[in-house]
Amino acid sequence: MMKFEVVHIAETDSTNRWMKENGTGEMVVVADYQTAGKGCGSNSWESERGQNLLFSVMIHPKSLQAKNQFIITQVVSVALCKTLDRYVQSQISIKWPNDIYVGDEKICGVLIENRLQGRMIKDTIIGIGLNVNQTEFKSDAPNPVSLKQLTGKDTDRDELLKAFLDTLNECCESTTCIADYKARLYRREGKHLFITQNNTFEASIVDVKDDGRLMLEDEKGVAHLYRFKEVTFKIKD
Repeated sequence: MMKFEVVHIAETDSTNRWMKENGTGEMVVVADYQTAGKGCGSNSWESERGQNLLFSVMIHPKSLQAKNQFIITQVVSVALCKTLDRYVQSQISIKWPNDIYVGDEKICGVLIENRLQGRMIKDTIIGIGLNVNQTEFKSDAPNPVSLKQLTGKDTDRDELLKAFLDTLNECCESTTCIADYKARLYRREGKHLFITQNNTFEASIVDVKDDGRLMLEDEKGVAHLYRFKEVTFKIKD
């Protein structure tokens, strides 16, 4: 079981960046505010000061090869879903690869960065932005939602963080996280619209491979594999 040192800071540009420069052992850094919070790729993360849970976790996976790194995404995503299950009645799902959704709205984003030593993962920094008590979102993000909007009440951020870290420890020991991840996939059932660089098409999710690629079956029954950013969900018109 991992025993995390938790460090609270008032402000930083990015908790992942802070962790890269200051992190040691099994550590968590929590910020009240980020001036340049990052999502995956070029995405940014909007958060009102002191209202949400903005943190990064450093872990040291044991004997995990770089080629198997997607298991970290699966474990973290499932741990977030199971944590949020305690707070809301609505179904919590994982929009591939690691956005956490309530219905068609995004409550949490994850940015995972691995540092390698040869073919092995030396350490992993897991950046998480979780919408907790914020009720107004002013950026052009299409579909944010917070715990307060869902429950009508404030949530203690420290208690929420502890619940997640406890659940993360449990999921790291679990043998069912891969199956749990696939069962939790957003739009797992039925046909839905997806977008590639050149095309909008209807397809159904078949599988997520061990390397993280998403397998979709198109209207003609032909299966295609997509890496992250090669295909996106069409959420709203």
